[in-house]
This record gives sequence, C-alpha cells and structure tokens, in this order.
Amino acid sequence: MSGKTLKEAAQSAAVKQALKLLRQPPEESIPQLIDWARKFDRDGALTSQIGGVEAVLDDPNWSRYIKSLWTDIDEGVRMKIFENFIVNSALIGMPRQQRIKEEHGCSVPWAILMDPTSACNLHCTGCWAAEYGNRLNLTYEELDDIVKQANEMGTYMFLFSGGEPLVRKRDIIRLCEEHNDCVFSAFTNGTLIDEDFAQEMLRVKNFVPAISVEGFEEATDYRRGRGTYAAVVRAMDILKRHKLPFGISCCYTSKNVEVIGSEEYFDQMVDWGAKFAWFFTYMPVGREAVPELMVSADQRAFMYRRIREFRHTKPIFTMDFWNDGEFVGGCIAGARSYLHINANGDIEPCAFIHYADSNIRSKTLLEAYKSPLFMAYHRGQPFNCNHLRPCPLLDNPQALARMVHESGAESTDVEAPEDVDALTGKCREKAEKWAVKAAELWSESHPN
Repeated sequence: MSGKTLKEAAQSAAVKQALKLLRQPPEESIPQLIDWARKFDRDGALTSQIGGVEAVLDDPNWSRYIKSLWTDIDEGVRMKIFENFIVNSALIGMPRQQRIKEEHGCSVPWAILMDPTSACNLHCTGCWAAEYGNRLNLTYEELDDIVKQANEMGTYMFLFSGGEPLVRKRDIIRLCEEHNDCVFSAFTNGTLIDEDFAQEMLRVKNFVPAISVEGFEEATDYRRGRGTYAAVVRAMDILKRHKLPFGISCCYTSKNVEVIGSEEYFDQMVDWGAKFAWFFTYMPVGREAVPELMVSADQRAFMYRRIREFRHTKPIFTMDFWNDGEFVGGCIAGARSYLHINANGDIEPCAFIHYADSNIRSKTLLEAYKSPLFMAYHRGQPFNCNHLRPCPLLDNPQALARMVHESGAESTDVEAPEDVDALTGKCREKAEKWAVKAAELWSESHPN
C-alpha cells in the first residue's frame, strides 16, 4: 500500500513535470504554475487554494517572502522540499489519510512528531526532558518502521524532538536518505549543527531544522545555559551561508514575552535568515515545571496581536500553536493533524500531553489511532467553540482530565508520573482568566 497506485503515479508524474517551472524566478514561474493548476484541477477541488496563492502574491510583504525562497535557498533543496510537500504530503498523502479516516472512523495525522532519544546536551529551566537523561531511545529500526507505517496511511511529514534530536544526527540523516520522498524537521537547540552536518543537509535535501531561541542572549542563556546563544547564532550563520532553509522555535513565557513579541526580535529572526517561526507558550508539564513561567491572559493577548500584526510587515512565516486555533479548527493533536511518540515508544496525543494507552512496541499506528484515548480526542474535538481556546489542557483542563480518566490512559513520565488532576489543576486559574480575554478577542474578529 505504501507504493503508489497507478492513479497516484500518473498524478505525481504530471505534477513533478509542472514543478520544473519553479526553477525559473517566482514572478515568472508561479503565474504559469497557477494556470497549469487550473487546467489540472478539473473537479475544482483546488479552487480555494489557487485563490489563496493569488492573494498572497498580491501582498507586497508575502511577495517579498516568496522571492527570498529563491534568492536565499539552494535550488536543489528548494525543489526537493516543494516536491515532497506538494506531491507526496498533499497530492498523495491527504487522499490516503481521508480514505483511512472514512474506513476506520478515526483520525489520521498529517505529521508525526517523535523523539529519537531523551538525551540532551543542555539542561533548560522547566523542561521535562532534562529529567530523563540518556535512558530512553528509539532504535533506528523503530524510527524507520514508524515512517513506513505512516506512509501507508498518507503521512509524509515527520518532526523530531527530544531530548536533543541531533544527538542522533547520523540516524536522522539515514532516515532522510532512506525516505527521500518525505519532509523531515527537528526542534533542536542548534548547538550540534556544524559544517559537516550542513553538508549532509545539502546532500539529502529534505531536512529542515527549527532552532530553539528564547529571544536575545540574556533570555536564551537564562533558560538554556551560558554560551548557548552564541552557539546558536554560529549554527544559523552556517545554515545561512550554505543557503539551507531553517526556522526558529520560540517558547514565550511570563519572563520573555515582551522580547519575543518585539519588532526588534522579529527583525532579528529575518536577519538571521529564518524562513519560519513556531511560537509555543510555556506549559507546566513535569516534575521540574515552573508554573510562574506561564503567561498571563494579557501577555497571551499581546502575542496574539503582535504575531498577526507582523504577518503583514515581516517576511517570515509564523504560527502560534495556541492563538492560531481558529485557522485550523481548534486543537490539532490526538492525530487530528499530528501526534507525538516519545523516546520510550509511548504514542501520546501531543508533545505536552504525557498520557498514553498505546506504545509502538505493542500496537501498530492504526491500532493507536483507534485506541480509547485517541478516539476520545476524535469525538471531543473541537474542545471549545471559541477556537482561541483550543487546548484541552491549557484552555479546557476539564476536557483532558475527562479523556484520561475515561480512556484509562496512564502517565508516561518515567521519573515522576503526574496525576492528571494535579496537572490540570495547575492550568485552571489561567484557563478561567484567558476565557474572558479570549471572548473579547473572538468577538472583535467575529462580530456576527
């Protein structure tokens, strides 16, 4: 099933031929590709996407961003990423996902996040992974099998976290090589990126790092250790010089939110050469969690406004995984769009939800998608009609507690199993205060 059907092969061959247009400058190639797409899209399934691309091209800021993908990124890498996203993840992958959803009545993810190891070369404040050390690892064979199972069901996007995933950089490159029809990325502290690894990225062409930065030097080194910021800047300089795409992963907390949301910082991300930025808010997960780092309702609203403002003025693609719930219909976890597999093999709904009733060493991915916990997510989503309150932990803590209790899922924390009622209790006050602010923001953008 993982091999292409005749229809998939014919479609992918046609699209790959059309994508050759993208070797030309974007102002020439993209209009031609849009014309081709209209002819190819005989049933009108791509009408809204085509319109969206045209609208983006008419925006001066986004037009500037698109041009930068040609001037700043190695052509071979750019073409491979485009091909894997458009042909495999979208054209082939999404119909496969939909077919499995309909046949089995469950969710199937667009992307899978997995931890090759719990090992990390840093010890960041408030990070649960720092508790585990080098005790948990997925073998290369297990990682490879996850990718193969996922491909059969239409998933071609894979992300790595940890621990520090680049502790296993050889295995990651090997996966990229073996599965060169997939896109791979990693949430990494960046300190292990060097000239040799950049050359490997240029060779395989389908790996894109997302480097964790907490702002400028003071804030980054406060959480991650002295000298980390300088090492990260060196890594980004290496990637930029080799014309390799990369992004930034930002965790905004009560201590750094003003910096993360500043125009100065957004300009710095662009100057570093980042092409995207993922924004996360601090979650009080694990024994060493620091609830005081959770943002207030006003601070979260500040980030909501700033990120949306800068989308019109800064040439960088951004996503806030809590405040952008309205664009994806609520929570994306629980295999609705993604899931998490930790370094012990536990299949969790989300990187921040450390509860599971399935493990890759005893269940297939499809069996996990149909397990009580994942079906509870499937039936419960969206967890709130106000999509600015998407999360079943941070925004609707009673929802997570209910799903864990009903499914019989157990804590996957190997150091100190966390009772779900204790975890959700840490979020209840923040959820109540955010509910008031979120209602105000929702009414502003949805007046009717």
